[in-house]
Amino acid sequence: MVRISDARMSGTSYGTCVLHVSPESHVGGPLALVQTGDEIELDVAERRLHWHVSDEEIEARRARWQPATPSWDRGYQTMFAKHVTQAHEGCDFDFLHDRSPDREPDIF
Repeated sequence: MVRISDARMSGTSYGTCVLHVSPESHVGGPLALVQTGDEIELDVAERRLHWHVSDEEIEARRARWQPATPSWDRGYQTMFAKHVTQAHEGCDFDFLHDRSPDREPDIF
């Protein structure tokens, strides 16, 4: 089984996993539009995912998509939802960018 997620995962997976897909579904990323029965092709050697859904269908789904209503209005969850960047941007608080005295190395 292949798992595709926009989250982190700890522990054993017992299979192929594609993690940190971004932008995440919470903000309307592609995983928010995937439906049961959609075919997704994974080519590990080429590092490629292909979602076998037409552009027209994707746009129709995007037009219907609504963000989840948060059940909180303050505290850490609110700060996290408003200020943590997407995986490809480092999953860090946006207000901490450019504040480190030493630049961290690029990770590939």
